[in-house]
Amino acid sequence: MSARTVIAEDQYLLRDGLTHLLTAHGFDVVAAVATGPELHTALLEHRPDISIVDVRMPPTNTDEGLQVALAVRREIPALPILVLSQHVEQLYARELLADGTGAIGYLLKDRVFNADQFIDAVRRVASGGTVMDPEVIAKLVAGNSTDPLGSLTPREREVLGLMAEGCSNAAIASRLFFSEGAVAKHTANIFAKLGISASDDTNRRVLAVLTYLGA
Repeated sequence: MSARTVIAEDQYLLRDGLTHLLTAHGFDVVAAVATGPELHTALLEHRPDISIVDVRMPPTNTDEGLQVALAVRREIPALPILVLSQHVEQLYARELLADGTGAIGYLLKDRVFNADQFIDAVRRVASGGTVMDPEVIAKLVAGNSTDPLGSLTPREREVLGLMAEGCSNAAIASRLFFSEGAVAKHTANIFAKLGISASDDTNRRVLAVLTYLGA
């Protein structure tokens, strides 16, 4: 069964383009809305497998999309949300990440460079992962007043940063030019140093990313 998808974007051309792109890649777009109240209704009615949500939407054109996403995730924990915006709203982004359940992404519109990159991010979030644009990560990390990562080596920080972007072990190995086995050792060290006990590996990655972002 294809993933049921809700799109929330106030610009018609972008909303229509996202609808056609996702449909072409096998997603079932059950709602495509232009305002915050419409998004709230669509999320509660459809409980979609993935939602692509803009930050600034009518009626306030401020942070309506993120506020709706936060409100609905309080009612439906771990509802998958991929924020797609031109802006980084640090406070609400941290709150969205803070419940630790994953299934969250935050991409910047002008840094999505091709369809494959975007569709891969959508699928990762739909499957419970966390995908963050590096610029979003940089702003969230810059806002931290403490450093919970003091025990990590520079290489472990680098691995954790790529993990936060949503990279798999294979993708990290390719980016850093070493083996998947070496990546696995680094991730095991990261989990141990951050005090993240053995559990489902996806959940451990989410918790490590949340620590990295200071959520």
